[in-house]
Amino acid sequence: MLNIDKTKPVLVTGATGYLAGWIVKRLLEEGVTVHAAVRNPKDADKLAHLNQLALRLPGTILYFKADLLDKGSYTEAMQGCAVVFHTASPFKLEVGDPQTELVDPAKLGTRNVLETASKTESVQRVVLTSSCAAIYGDCADIENAPGQVLTEDIWNTSSSLQHVPYSYSKTVAEREAWSIVQKQSRWDLVVINPSFILGPGLNVQGTSSESFNFVRQLGNGRMKAGIPDIGCGAVDVRDVADAHLHAAYLPNAKGRHIVSGHNTSLPKIAEALLPKYDAYPVPRRILPKWLVWLFAPLADKSITRKMITRNVAYGWQADNSKSVRELKMSYRPLQVTIQDMFQQLIDSGQIPRP
Repeated sequence: MLNIDKTKPVLVTGATGYLAGWIVKRLLEEGVTVHAAVRNPKDADKLAHLNQLALRLPGTILYFKADLLDKGSYTEAMQGCAVVFHTASPFKLEVGDPQTELVDPAKLGTRNVLETASKTESVQRVVLTSSCAAIYGDCADIENAPGQVLTEDIWNTSSSLQHVPYSYSKTVAEREAWSIVQKQSRWDLVVINPSFILGPGLNVQGTSSESFNFVRQLGNGRMKAGIPDIGCGAVDVRDVADAHLHAAYLPNAKGRHIVSGHNTSLPKIAEALLPKYDAYPVPRRILPKWLVWLFAPLADKSITRKMITRNVAYGWQADNSKSVRELKMSYRPLQVTIQDMFQQLIDSGQIPRP
């Protein structure tokens, strides 16, 4: 059993990210001193939303320059920290070279941060932001899961550099983390495996998250003709931030945790907007699989026919009971999550009003 003192500082890697911002906010609300590792501590625009939080919340934020691929660059930021939240990892679907753009930052960055943790006496626990993408690669994989339900015991074996490289990057990074933790006995590892993260951002103009790209397309007419029937899990970014704090401070937290509020699909996420946003060009019909197979790869180079074959018209089912039981999680309704996010994009001018 590990009791972590909240008066000790914590490190958050990739602190300007979409999810990381909410983790920082929750830590500041708890009065914690946050060591925020960022690429450029002098970039006032990128840090403005975090500085505004620090002004009005009881905690303190200190910035440190660090880079995933710069070995040892987290040493100073980690000094005195009891917990390390490693959230920094690229999330993008359109890539030129998956090895250098996705896999190296994810795997080598994890190695860099965790090897530094092994050399830093104060560190007691590392909370790693992994993904359900490290559990499954395509929705077709779920058909081979016991009872056709994803659990923490399952690993993604279908992704590669050539096929769904983002999921592959999350898988190799998490495997790297588990191999490093076994080489020492001073700190422990708790892993958060979120499904598709949705919900409002703290820095909505500055985010390049794929989540925002998707929701913008739900409202700007890009998907007006219809939406492919792809099963997915969905979870509110604020709930995922809570999961990270519970993973850090609950003494018995251990292992992997599927953090997902809803077994759903892309059409159902769109449907959750309609009660309030009926006047917007939200997709109302499901595109036939053959049509998606024929035309989607022509419209978007990041989409392959193999991806369509193995994901469209498949459902998604995962068991989140470990997160509820051990991390004391409760999840917001999907409609609240997607409507809060959609409204934020309207208010910031990223979705045009009809």
